[in-house]
Amino acid sequence: MKAEKIAGYFDLTDKVIIVTGGSRGLGYAMSLAFAQAGAHVVISSRKADGCDSAAQRIERETGRPCLAVPCHVGNWDACDALVKAVNEKYGRIDVLVNNAGMSPLYESPSTVSRELFDKVIGVNLAGPFRLSAVVGEQMARGDGGAIINVSSIAAVAPTASELPYAAAKAGLNNLTEGLAHSLGPNVRCNCIMPGPFLTDISQAWPEELRAELLARVPMGRAGEPEEIVGAALYLASDASRYTNGAIIKVDGGTVFGS
Repeated sequence: MKAEKIAGYFDLTDKVIIVTGGSRGLGYAMSLAFAQAGAHVVISSRKADGCDSAAQRIERETGRPCLAVPCHVGNWDACDALVKAVNEKYGRIDVLVNNAGMSPLYESPSTVSRELFDKVIGVNLAGPFRLSAVVGEQMARGDGGAIINVSSIAAVAPTASELPYAAAKAGLNNLTEGLAHSLGPNVRCNCIMPGPFLTDISQAWPEELRAELLARVPMGRAGEPEEIVGAALYLASDASRYTNGAIIKVDGGTVFGS
């Protein structure tokens, strides 16, 4: 097979791609890669200044225009406004990446307030549901598209310090498979399940949690943000046109259990 044909599988020229939580960490790494592959990237996160700064960096590095649209995905009205803004700009959405997430630390399960629990579920699960429902049905009525959820190994191997987050990510895994059925055949929905990565969030890990996580990784280290890119490009592009309902681990071979 010629190199040009192989490269064509991963070509995202003029695809419109929304990345929530796209202003930093894994979201930024994916956004940059999508732009480098030719896509029109829409970066969304809760803080407008963070969105603007990330979009400007991508434009400088790639020469591609990058749209910044702030959105708190836990708010369904804000989710709908994000979709409206992208449709007004581009007239379509080809790929949705549900990457926004949060996992606040807490002292013990009983100290988790209802407000905090609802916020974690809202950002990690309810928001992706709303965006996937609205965008996915739009894709299904049109030329199709792809939805990529970003889960976590916490979904299948939760630690004591992240129970609401882990429960939400387990729900996201389940949602991925359900959406693959409900939105097919024109829309594919898949999930990347990262292990420990060196992002801004990792800086808040207690030392004992860091040691516990890395002890489970055969590669002996956490991932760098750009190491998520291969899976993201695969799932966003025609290279994965027969991949649907999949949950792909990108975790250095993390061993679950005791």
